[in-house]
Amino acid sequence: MKVILERAHLLKSLARIHRVVERRNTIPILSNVALRADGAGLRLKATDLDLEAVEQVAAMTEDSGATTVPAHMFYDIVRKLPDGAQVKLETRGESALTVEAGRTRFELQALPESDFPDLTAGQFSHAFAIPVSDLKRLIDRTQFAISVEETRYYLNGIFLHAVEEGAPRLRAVATDGHRLAKTEVPAPRGAEGMPGIIVPKKTVGEVQKLLDGAEGEAQIELSSTKIRVSLGEVVLTSKLIDGTFPDYQRVIPQNNDKVMDVDRASFAAAVDRVSTVASERGRAVKMALTSEQLVLSVTNPDSGSATDELVADYDGPALEIGFNSKYLLDITDQLETGTARFLLADPGAPTLIQDADGSDTLYVLMPMRV
Repeated sequence: MKVILERAHLLKSLARIHRVVERRNTIPILSNVALRADGAGLRLKATDLDLEAVEQVAAMTEDSGATTVPAHMFYDIVRKLPDGAQVKLETRGESALTVEAGRTRFELQALPESDFPDLTAGQFSHAFAIPVSDLKRLIDRTQFAISVEETRYYLNGIFLHAVEEGAPRLRAVATDGHRLAKTEVPAPRGAEGMPGIIVPKKTVGEVQKLLDGAEGEAQIELSSTKIRVSLGEVVLTSKLIDGTFPDYQRVIPQNNDKVMDVDRASFAAAVDRVSTVASERGRAVKMALTSEQLVLSVTNPDSGSATDELVADYDGPALEIGFNSKYLLDITDQLETGTARFLLADPGAPTLIQDADGSDTLYVLMPMRV
């Protein structure tokens, strides 16, 4: 293999591809990125056996061929090469790859590309194109609520499914048992009847980075076991979480009749201020509601106390309820309008939070005892 390409193009692709590779691997070749040069350019591929990333880069190929080299080291080398450099990659048999740029030369140990695993996708039952803005919305509004507890592995991702409530909708839900995030967009043509799938957290993160700054449409292919996302020259293929997502509709309260509207930015700033004295473990903040007023307070026996008062649109009975301050800030950060709406029941019941304009995004937050 002998190929020449722009350092900037190679670096941009490696920055995406190398993230898939786990730094600690018991299988040596999984630490590598596969390189294949042909008339179409240079193809890079990385995998952790659950997620596979492939990207095609424009390059001048003098000799076709393929090899694999350590992904993180290769990325660091290209990152440190001078801006504007032309990078020449050339194999030395099956065991080495030389990297040259001007007077700089590296020789990396290589492993045969024929040994590199392929994440066989099989047949996809559904395929559709979705606007990048819609896919980004589904991820951005819900990913923060993904659980990181390995014992409930079926919560370690976003539940993506089609619903028929009037017009067909594509809905994303994530929960960690303490909070739940739900949003939806119009269902693209081809998504009807798709299986409900749980997209793993790592895959969600890589898709989110891929969509950052992108425009147009992304191509989605999926089955009950795998999903493939294609955008431009990048193709991400991932296994799905093999589990059953819980019936989230059961935890969304339907009869919360106490409504409070509050300025979102002022509320977030006040929560952030009073939580300064909260304990790292509990992070509890108490909300005391009376007519037209909201008082936020934190009491920490080890460090002190804090209160902050806000004007709120509320005319229900006096109510005191506690929440995890970090969870409150995570949710208010996702709201899109200037006014946050809280729909409450009692101090022990889950609370609904959404934009006051009644958008398709809503959040459920479990209270804390304070």
